[in-house]
Formats: sequence, C-alpha cells, structure tokens
Amino acid sequence: MFRRTLLGLALALSLSTGSGERAMAKDVAVLGKIERLDPAFDSLVAPGAAIELLAEKKFEWSEGPIWDAANRRLLFSDIPRNMIWQWSESGGLKKFLQPSGYTGTAPFPGHEPGSNGLIFNSAGELLLCQHGDRRVAKLSGGKFVTLADRYQGKRLNSPNDLIIKANGDVYFTDPPYGLPKVGDDPAKELDFQGVYRLNSRGELTLLTKELSRPNGLAFSPDERTLYVANSDPDKAIVMAYPVKGDGTLGAGKLFFDATKAAQAKQPGLPDGMKVSRDGTVWATAPGGVLVYSPAGKHLGTLATGVPTANLAFGDDGSTLYITADKNLARVKTKVKGW
Repeated sequence: MFRRTLLGLALALSLSTGSGERAMAKDVAVLGKIERLDPAFDSLVAPGAAIELLAEKKFEWSEGPIWDAANRRLLFSDIPRNMIWQWSESGGLKKFLQPSGYTGTAPFPGHEPGSNGLIFNSAGELLLCQHGDRRVAKLSGGKFVTLADRYQGKRLNSPNDLIIKANGDVYFTDPPYGLPKVGDDPAKELDFQGVYRLNSRGELTLLTKELSRPNGLAFSPDERTLYVANSDPDKAIVMAYPVKGDGTLGAGKLFFDATKAAQAKQPGLPDGMKVSRDGTVWATAPGGVLVYSPAGKHLGTLATGVPTANLAFGDDGSTLYITADKNLARVKTKVKGW
C-alpha cells in the first residue's frame, strides 16, 4: 500500500482516493498526494494537478535545485556523492559536475561533502554553497573561486543555502551539517550558526545568529521580508525578518511552527523555500511542501511522503521542481515563481 500510495502509476482520468485529485496520464508515476486545506489553494495549483515523479531513488540526498533558463535544464546537488546533476525534458538525467563541494585530495571524513544550495548571478555564473570546502564559491572558467569562507578570521561552518538580492548582495545560511561531527566537530571555529550578507565589495556581514540550524531562505517579492527556515527538530520553525534599507535585518517574527509535526516524526524538517510572484511561500517542512499565504495561513500541502529538501520554479516559471530525498519530482502551478 505504501508504494501504491506514494510511487504508484496513475490511471488515466481516474480520481485518486481521498484527495479528490484527477490523476495524470496513464503510466506517469506520481509521488504522494496533494492536500487542499483552503479554497484559495485552487488558485495556486489546479484541482487536476499531481506530483509527477521524474527520477525515482536515483540519488543519495537531492538538494539545492536551480533552473538554468539559458540551457532549459534543472541543476541540483547530490550532497553525499559530491556532485551536481542536470535534468531536462529532452536529455533526461545526466551528471553535470563532480566534485561539487569538496575539492580536497584526502578522503572526506564526513557524510555530506558536496554542494548544497545553487544559484546563478546576473553574469550567468553558478554560485554554490560548498559543504566540504566550507565556503560560498562561484564556478568561473571551469574553476571554483572563493567568495566567502571566513568570518572575522574564523572558518565558516558549512554554507547551506543562498539567494541573491536585486542589488547583487548574496544572503546565505551557515549551519554545521557539512562538518563530520556536525555541531560537535573539533574543526568548528564559530560558536554559532549564522545568516550572512555578502555585498558586491566582498564584505561579509553577520545578520543574525539566533537560529540553531538556519537553512533555507527566500525574499518576499518586494524584498522587504526575508524568510529563514530553522531545521532543528526541537524548534522546527520559519522566521520572517524585516529587511532594512541598508540590507540588514530587524527583529524577526515567527511565520510558522512545525515543531509538533517534526516531533510526531512526520518526514522532513523546515529546509528549502521559494516565493511565487503573488507572495505565496512554498516551504519544505515535515510532511512535504507546505504552502502558506503571505499572512501565514496554511493553504495546502504537497504531501510527498518522504523527507523533502528543496524546490525551485522552472520552465516558464509555473513548474515547481522538488528534490525529495532520493527522488526528483515536479508539479504544475497556476502562479509563477519570482
């Protein structure tokens, strides 16, 4: 029953049990189900939509997806394998880059050496959060160039996810997941987990260190709010911070709290986030992808049934690609990503 529910083949024009979703075309595998909690959700995801499975059990842990519009493909990290995959409609699944996050010659002592979050800057260069090398870097001319690897002379923990503001400033999170012993690793030099801003002059500013495991982050469309996920099972929350005129942050407010769901062992934790043009927040959390209005109302869930790391809008902006544990999936949306 588990496989039939989560990864079964959809029957043409039949209705899936319990969810009321019209299934996709025959022989298209689907992942989980879509749960509608508010009528407003129908304006975001059509009643006939399903979570289409593009690649099943191909990865160790899929993360950090980004749409490469210039080449019509999705790039995403496979952290334990220290590599980046590419997927396209025409070419399917292929290896894009290896190594992606650890470039040392000695065997990596931990389990998460690879890249995590990915993004393109205005010049079309790929920026990466590199766990193993403990830095934010860019890929330029086939080589990695360090953008940030230290704060006040101390090595960063293991940069995790990143976004770029309209003015070019890079915001990123720095939990300890890439360290072999995580928070207790003897190589950890900072006694906190930070959220940072890197400006165009290469200046690194600590924005907040109040979160125990800062992870995914996203701006509201007007860039006046920064959402930051905290992937701590004891405090599984997303915070909303006002962005000041100088790019720093004001006092944060709780946007949503998934701690009860995490402690009830629903799969996943607050992790990656994206915001669509209408301000809707699409956030991975216990249970899959939770969809929230800008006011913080839970509208629906893309219930993947597996721990779900991250997501990215692609194609013309109305396809949401989802990295879900060892799988890659997508769902069509009626709104476009920002």
